[in-house]
Amino acid sequence: MRVVVVSDTHAPRRWKTCPPRVAEHLRGADVILHAGDVCVASVLDELAQYAPVHAVLGNNDGPDVADWGAPERLELDLGGLAVAMVHDSGQARGRTARMRRWFPAADLVVFGHSHIPMDESGDGVRIFNPGSPTDRRRQPHGTIGLLDIAGGRLSAAEIVPVT
Repeated sequence: MRVVVVSDTHAPRRWKTCPPRVAEHLRGADVILHAGDVCVASVLDELAQYAPVHAVLGNNDGPDVADWGAPERLELDLGGLAVAMVHDSGQARGRTARMRRWFPAADLVVFGHSHIPMDESGDGVRIFNPGSPTDRRRQPHGTIGLLDIAGGRLSAAEIVPVT
């Protein structure tokens, strides 16, 4: 299973329409995860044209994103892998332990908010932040995440520059 992970698209200020380099990866997706700060639900509708979308609410998301179906936290099974999502994982210090407490059954926790790409493991959980494809802040590139799941395991995880 190929999973494309995005976060912090901040439409319509930053995301006017799906950037071409992001669309290249979406065309091969089985599932898309959006880790919040979508800002307008039309982005989720646009992403859903490529593959099924699961999203969580970010601190900049309005009622239309909640009405679309995005909760504050989400836990799901993707190809046998227990995946949890939340927008803001809190401060960096103690993050893996906190994610283990928040999501005791999760193998992988996907989050956003910081716009800083991250792939780390600790305290029995892997945490993954794809960064932002459209609002890189102090990062050298806008980024997305690619996950490959096979046999109930995360077989590959990659942060991919798209700007």
